[in-house]
Amino acid sequence: MATATKKPNPIDIHVGGRVRLRRMMVGMSQERLGEQLGITFQQIQKYEKGTNRIGASRLQNIASVLSVPVSFFFEGAPGHSEAGTGEGRDGGGPVVDFLSSSEGLQLNRAFVRITDPRLRRRVIDLVRAIAGDGEEG
Repeated sequence: MATATKKPNPIDIHVGGRVRLRRMMVGMSQERLGEQLGITFQQIQKYEKGTNRIGASRLQNIASVLSVPVSFFFEGAPGHSEAGTGEGRDGGGPVVDFLSSSEGLQLNRAFVRITDPRLRRRVIDLVRAIAGDGEEG
C-alpha cells in the first residue's frame, strides 16, 4: 500500500535550502529568481522546500544566476564530506543552520557592513557578554 504523500529526499531538501540561503545572501526575492529562470516564484518555493527536485540543467542555471558553482548547493549535504572542511554527515552543523536562518542572514549582512575592525571586535564582545560566554578570542 503506497502512501499518498511522499517525503522529500534529504539531499533535495538540503540543495533547496542552499538555494534559499544563497538567494537570501544576495538579497534576491523568490519572484526575481523565478523571473531570471523563466519559472514562477511558487516553483522556487517548491525547490527551496525540497518538495520538487531540481534537475541538473536547472541547477546549473540557478548557480549561474546566483553566481556560485553548482558544488555550493551540495556543501555540507548529508553524507557529502568536503576534504578539509570538517563538514559532512552532520549537514554543516550549527553555524550553517544559523546562517541559513533569517536572523543569521540579517546579522551577517549587517556585520559585514561594519568596516572598523575595532567596532567589529566590540560587537563580538557585546554578543558574547549577552550570551554569557566568557571565552576570549
